[in-house]
Amino acid sequence: MKDYIPELSEIRMVQRAPEGPLPFSRSDREYISAILADMEQNFGISSFSGVAPGEWSARALIKQLIEWWRTLDPVTVEQRDAYNRLPGSIRLIDTVSTWVEEQAARRRAQPV
Repeated sequence: MKDYIPELSEIRMVQRAPEGPLPFSRSDREYISAILADMEQNFGISSFSGVAPGEWSARALIKQLIEWWRTLDPVTVEQRDAYNRLPGSIRLIDTVSTWVEEQAARRRAQPV
């Protein structure tokens, strides 16, 4: 694994993500589950295998995916395939986190 210093955008993505789970659609949850399984299988690493799909802490999940993206060096074709799907999953988590944040802001702004 490579050493790295997180970029400001990465720090903000992690901070934006909630501590608890996100309201993923079924297909998004399956997509992220598949990526986690592929990363575990192809890199021999452990991640969220003890956590039910969709119950992941969004903050811990995005932090882990960013760390893998920035520190792992894929060697095999299978590793490259799994690794190359990380940016899409990171963007998905960040997009849903932003949506949740915007929805909360709208609810706070509504007159009572």
